[in-house]
Amino acid sequence: MPEVDDAPVIVSSTPGSFARSVLAERHPALIQQVRDAFPWSPERHRALDALLRSCTEGVIEPLDPGAHDRERWDAWGGEYFGRSWFDVPFLWSESYFYRRLLEAVGYFAPGPWHGTDPFAPFKRAELCGSLVDDELAALDALAERPVEERAAAYLQASLWGNRADLGFAVGSPGAAATVGAAGAARGEDPRPLVADDSEVLWSLLPTEGTPAEGTPAERPAGGGSSGSARTVHVIADNSGRELIPDLVLIDHLLTTGRADEVVLHVKPYPYYVSDATMADVVDCARRIAQASGSAGEAGKRLWTAMGDGRLDVRAHGFYCAPFPYSEMPADLRREFAGAALTIVKGDLNYRRLVGDRLWPPTTSFAERTAHFPGPVAALRTLKSDVIVGLDPRTPARLEEAGASGGPWRTSGTHALVQVSPGNAGT
Repeated sequence: MPEVDDAPVIVSSTPGSFARSVLAERHPALIQQVRDAFPWSPERHRALDALLRSCTEGVIEPLDPGAHDRERWDAWGGEYFGRSWFDVPFLWSESYFYRRLLEAVGYFAPGPWHGTDPFAPFKRAELCGSLVDDELAALDALAERPVEERAAAYLQASLWGNRADLGFAVGSPGAAATVGAAGAARGEDPRPLVADDSEVLWSLLPTEGTPAEGTPAERPAGGGSSGSARTVHVIADNSGRELIPDLVLIDHLLTTGRADEVVLHVKPYPYYVSDATMADVVDCARRIAQASGSAGEAGKRLWTAMGDGRLDVRAHGFYCAPFPYSEMPADLRREFAGAALTIVKGDLNYRRLVGDRLWPPTTSFAERTAHFPGPVAALRTLKSDVIVGLDPRTPARLEEAGASGGPWRTSGTHALVQVSPGNAGT
């Protein structure tokens, strides 16, 4: 096993690699989709065309001199300017691409396009689709089941909802169509998990129905900077068909007493095509509340929980920074320290949690997350090369099956639940 940091950092220069396909295929396709999604002005068209040339044929350039965060990005990666996008760390180049895309469409600049989410049409189309109707309707089938079965189904739905990634679908029509969230809600596992610490996850939370001290009005709401043994943090990934089952899981935690407060962390501005922002949380909560049956009831409870502080939504600038969670700032560390559990959703968050490197897959998950300031759980479908924490027999079995079943690390057909209890109980 390599020492702590001597596994190769992932870059995009290797022919045939997943990282290269993202920069060479997915990003150009996304620029075209964004270009077609709005009646952008000629200035915006020119900026998008320039970004396309830069990321396919040119080199990395600094932000415009007047950009509000120019100095920050200069400090974060000024040594990469003038180099090919393919030759710098993949995590940095992906993050910077999305920051440059927002610059191209005038998201931060004064003017009529200020604050316009370039990915909003894709998010709205997904949220209004019939697949969301099916997944919300599936919740009625769980209403009469024992609470343990419901908990397992909600966790599975949140996990497999991570397949609903609009960025993952760019250039791969239909890739996000079969998510499995509704199937999970009906108790159908799409396929065995490559790692499953679900029992450990639940063991870190109070049992169902355990009363908390004091009434909701007597307990601090939305509030504590360091959390408590009855606070759960959820670091969101995608909006739409992933965020909806995340919110349903959050409702379950609150209504069963497995958490008094849930803190949901989202991006402060549009990022990675479908990553959730505050606006997406509101849209998804409204979509759930407008449904009939069990889903509608859950949506109304979520709306109330946001209003009284039991569901607190936060958006820290670090979530759009090109760094691993080992470099998180002190204020975020204080938020996670002392909480019952932090649930980290999705592929990008997993890469940031364990480090975006080509670790041997048997590398210890606990060791790779030892930097995290509290118990942490990763819920992720596999859509990139990074993987740790596997039993030694599992990679060989998956590689053998991959000869006929596709690349298991990047196809989104496999998933995991990994937990590091950290200092829980000490």
